[in-house]
Amino acid sequence: MTLAEIAEAAGGTLADGAEPDALVTGQLSFNSKRVSSGGLFCCLPGKHTDGHDFAEQAFEGGVAAVLARRPVGVPAVLVDDVLTAMASIARAVAHRYTGTIIAITGSAGKTSTKDLLRQVLQEDGPTVATPKSYNNEVGFPVTVSQVRTDSRYLVLEMGARGKGHIDALCALAPPKVATVLGVGSAHIGEFGSQEAIADAKAEIVRALPTHGVAVLNGDDPRVTAMRHETDARILTFGTGPDCDVRAHGIRTDAHGRPCFSLRYGPKTVRIQLAVHGRHNVTNALAAAATAFAVGVPFGRIAAALQQATLTSGGRMDVYHHGQLTVIDDTFNASPESMEAALEALQDIAGGRRMIAVLGEMAELGDEAGAWHDRIGRKVAKTGILRLITVGGTHADALGDAARSLSNEVAVARASNAREALSLAEHLVRDGDVILVKGANTLGLKVVAQGLLS
Repeated sequence: MTLAEIAEAAGGTLADGAEPDALVTGQLSFNSKRVSSGGLFCCLPGKHTDGHDFAEQAFEGGVAAVLARRPVGVPAVLVDDVLTAMASIARAVAHRYTGTIIAITGSAGKTSTKDLLRQVLQEDGPTVATPKSYNNEVGFPVTVSQVRTDSRYLVLEMGARGKGHIDALCALAPPKVATVLGVGSAHIGEFGSQEAIADAKAEIVRALPTHGVAVLNGDDPRVTAMRHETDARILTFGTGPDCDVRAHGIRTDAHGRPCFSLRYGPKTVRIQLAVHGRHNVTNALAAAATAFAVGVPFGRIAAALQQATLTSGGRMDVYHHGQLTVIDDTFNASPESMEAALEALQDIAGGRRMIAVLGEMAELGDEAGAWHDRIGRKVAKTGILRLITVGGTHADALGDAARSLSNEVAVARASNAREALSLAEHLVRDGDVILVKGANTLGLKVVAQGLLS
């Protein structure tokens, strides 16, 4: 797009020598140290810094212009609000885009499913997908701005912390295919109930055109009920006998990687995943079903799934340091993902001594105490012998619940990641398998990286 077209889309004006016919060939960016050559740097205000102060640095880094609220001394598109303008630009780009827009939501597994699906779709044609977990009002326009004229698929992760959030994202980039993974307890403190979460997730299905496809988790009743929210075609995935895309005969190998038989229509094939954790079977099924929805051949899907990895980081990343095995699942934590990670730890350990560093979970509202108690009991049932909890009162509750069910669990609490690392370094020994997981705000990746160094 030209700067003139961008200004028109954003409702802005050109300033400081911005040429109307100058082409913007790169994407939107908001980090002056990681700008896109020929792109547009967005001067967003932050908690401690203001993007306007880095406009010149971004321009020197190769952007065509900046998006700003005030003149900054370099070619700019001036707007009333930068974040609103980013959304308007994304809407204009999506309107021009002629490929297939695919949207993914769910309480857990969005990023992992997106990673797997991107690698499957790339075997069928050029694919753009949400980087890392850029699924909110800032990251979403950045992803949309990456599409090119030859991009066959645009895969968009859609997160929500309240009613109307997904509606707003779908209005920017209306999907033709919408995939719903599940309705869990993530952010229940903000939504108030799982019913409210389900209603918010259903916005992605309601946004579909009649010629679209809703890809729904057939094992989750709250998701399957969304079939009544749309006139689009329905395609279900899961382990139940009535699911259109089905997994059966699920096993794990000696390294904790799942294998299963994938069935769709008359065809069945055995799949050995390269990722860890049984819960990734659901994510793989969702990716397969979404690929089937856009017409990717069965054989191509099966072959790509077996090679696909989780590329966004901090999601069941398994590392070996000598005879020590470290599982880095530190990107985030919901009750359901905590339980899945503990089950994966047990599969990966295969009888070796297990240690867990678990941070308290956030945004659970009035149910926080009950959920931390449940996870603590799960720790004891898993057979973990050493537990380090990280955080405050909820971390204490988690540890107390583990101790109440098993006298064999030794529990220590750390107030922060650095303290947790110090405790873990004194606990681990050769042959151990240690899981590190918690809310992203706790920064527990420091623990995993420290143990590996």
